[in-house]
Amino acid sequence: MSREAHWGFLMKYSGYLEHRDEPFCTSGYSKSPRLMKLGKDITLVGLEIGLLTMKKGEVARFVFRPDYAYGQQGCPPLIPPNATVMFEVEVLDFLDSDESDTFLELTAEQQDTFPLQKVLKVADTEREFGNYLYRKQHFEGAKDRYKRAFSILHRSPSNETEQCQINASKLLVLLNLSLTYLKLECPARALIYGKKALEIDQRNAKALFRCGQACLCMTEYEKARDFLVRAQHIQPFNQDINNELKKLASCCKDYMEKEKEMCCRMFAPPNSSSG
Repeated sequence: MSREAHWGFLMKYSGYLEHRDEPFCTSGYSKSPRLMKLGKDITLVGLEIGLLTMKKGEVARFVFRPDYAYGQQGCPPLIPPNATVMFEVEVLDFLDSDESDTFLELTAEQQDTFPLQKVLKVADTEREFGNYLYRKQHFEGAKDRYKRAFSILHRSPSNETEQCQINASKLLVLLNLSLTYLKLECPARALIYGKKALEIDQRNAKALFRCGQACLCMTEYEKARDFLVRAQHIQPFNQDINNELKKLASCCKDYMEKEKEMCCRMFAPPNSSSG
């Protein structure tokens, strides 16, 4: 398999028949971009050649003769025989998935013998794709990629040095997962992954901050304060941490006022009825 076959493209595309305004295929209905690989998801000869000439962020329009598209037979019922087609393409990003493809095609036993540095590279590729989806606010897709990266890192180290390397990669993914679950408004899941990060590094300010945010979302104010104060001790001038503590104080004040109002109503003397 050629090296080009391992390229994965994040792209927007629409395909049109000659003299038609409506596309016969498009990525426009997808909520999040999908990594499309040459020779697997992208099989038109013309489109494969065209994509390899493009740069990140570039928009192009290609017109393909039948021999570079769907051939003499076409692809009934959408594509008639000997059809000339036009594709509008925008390359959002691309990843070299060579190592990932090789690793994921192995059995579990073979993956365990895969060199650690390559395993870390595969996990990092998945995490980077998750980061891209996160930046585009495709949080569900980002979460799935981070989980995939985390599962790749489940292997037994042969020595302490390897354990440190695996933990360093895991920590990044766990912090990403915790933040993404906050964006998905799933604070309980965010707290779980934040705590897993703290198992690796109990003084990690980001992990403490994420746990504090999650507890605040769940109105667990005492727990939130504990996590945030610990984070503040490590990074006393971190504006995000200090702002979250102010937000917590405001939430506690509102909560106490509501509790006071409720108690006053519960213990207020009943209205005297007229005789």
